[in-house]
Amino acid sequence: MEKRAPRLQFTDEERADPVLKKSVRREQKAAVKADRAQAKVPKRTALRRQPAVDPATGKVTTRLKFEEVDKKKPSKLTHAVRDAPGNAVLMQFHREIRQSEDENVGVEAAHKSEEATETGGCLMRSAHRSHKLKPYRKSAKAEKRLDRANLGYLQKKAVRDNPQPSGNPFAHWRQKRAVKKQYAAAKRTGQFTGSAGKTAENTVKAGKTAARESRRAAAFVGRHRNGFLIVAGVFLVLVLLLNVLSSSSVLLEGALSGVAVSTYPSTDDAMLGAEAAYAQKEADLQNEINRYKQRHGGYDEYHYTLDKIGHDPYVLISILTAWHGGEWTLDEVRDMLSTLFSKEYQLTQTVETETRYRTETDTVTDPDGTTHTETRQVPYTYTICNVKLHNEDLSHIPISIMNEDQVGVYSMYMSTLGNRPDLFPTSAYPNASTVKKPTEYDIPPEEMTDARFAAMMTEARKYIGYPYVWGGSSPKTSFDCSGYVSWVINHSGWNVGRLGAQGLCDICTPVSPVDAKPGDLVFFEHTYDTDGISHVGIYVGNGMMLAAGDPIGYSNIETSYWQSHFYTFGRLPNP
Repeated sequence: MEKRAPRLQFTDEERADPVLKKSVRREQKAAVKADRAQAKVPKRTALRRQPAVDPATGKVTTRLKFEEVDKKKPSKLTHAVRDAPGNAVLMQFHREIRQSEDENVGVEAAHKSEEATETGGCLMRSAHRSHKLKPYRKSAKAEKRLDRANLGYLQKKAVRDNPQPSGNPFAHWRQKRAVKKQYAAAKRTGQFTGSAGKTAENTVKAGKTAARESRRAAAFVGRHRNGFLIVAGVFLVLVLLLNVLSSSSVLLEGALSGVAVSTYPSTDDAMLGAEAAYAQKEADLQNEINRYKQRHGGYDEYHYTLDKIGHDPYVLISILTAWHGGEWTLDEVRDMLSTLFSKEYQLTQTVETETRYRTETDTVTDPDGTTHTETRQVPYTYTICNVKLHNEDLSHIPISIMNEDQVGVYSMYMSTLGNRPDLFPTSAYPNASTVKKPTEYDIPPEEMTDARFAAMMTEARKYIGYPYVWGGSSPKTSFDCSGYVSWVINHSGWNVGRLGAQGLCDICTPVSPVDAKPGDLVFFEHTYDTDGISHVGIYVGNGMMLAAGDPIGYSNIETSYWQSHFYTFGRLPNP
């Protein structure tokens, strides 16, 4: 396990020193945060041996003592090894069942349900493990920040105690390098004890040694100035030439690696096969609905409330690629396709009953032998079957089944469409996404004179072009509309947390369109099938807003579409 960053102790003199006090405060603040993060790491009780010396006899004895120590960080490899035998048995079990599925429809239905349940369990275990790792990640991050703060203090102290010549950057570099090297060695061997001043002694010595060597080197160069000038000139020409070639190479390599990372790694056969398999599930679902009355007969009346069947194939492939962390085959994703389908579509039926009456006619014979007819109202149960299909929308699912890193990868693939706009042409796949560029707009300079609005735009414009991700609320995952606005205002002076569109409206004061000004929020309703406010953006003046659309960009709210859904403007409270 990596050693924790040392907690330095400072004297009153060091705290009061004008050169060091800023570094001291920074180190103490980082140490407090590191201790808080460490306290949240799960603990376990361990039995430790503790030597004890009897002061009277000098005899050394060993006592056992229970201590709280950090739990070991869960290992991904451990989980994989632990689950491997069970997974192997399950795979063999499923293979044997599939051989008999064609002969028994009941077995097939039960098997599909079981596989979906197992896959759902895997998803939940993965999410649970990610949650368990969170305190370990936070603690490691805090320890790294404390290391940087410690180094900052020690380097400041080394400069104060042994200042370098102002015109010798090489000497400064060597001094910093020596302090860093000494700090790493002291940390590794556990030499950080006592006050910070005492701790810094070795690093100061290292700085002095570096200074002496720098002065000797400078004196040598002074005695051979002309020769060194010639060598330096040749060296600079070579550096410039190599730098041009290197820069071109690095730029090309960077561009190529960026394209490679954001490109779907799976084969066309696998991706087209996965899309075809998912589309077949949708076709089977449509067929089930079309024949619902024949297959589920016996009711007097049928009512249908049906969402549209369909999905974006790029969303499907991006989810599969992000989930598997790279390349996959069709056989590897079949279970995942079933899980995604069951999460996207829910077909349900509810039966209502009513008591109704029908007229029945009876023939009645009188005592004298004559006959006549009589009518009467007879009650009976009338049944109404309500069939409902809910489409959750495949793009809403990633945020509920993936961790933050996976959602970020999904977002990257959706922003580039895996660099495969040719894979699903809209002529053959009408629901397929297309690469969209954000609408550009130059905010008039006079609008930017308001400090709060300028702060909002400084933050908001960083993310123009990011893709729309349902539930996204940070640059790592990208954003949906309310996540985007919440992030911007939380990083522009406010502190409102992560709010939905309705929550953002609730904290605002309604403003008429005539009085709306840049920095107000603008709200819309019924932009999709939901009650209440469904979309929010930041008004930037002149009938324009900046919002998380597809992708994040500017929109003209005076178009017929936005006007038909307009709800209100809202002014944020003072921060």
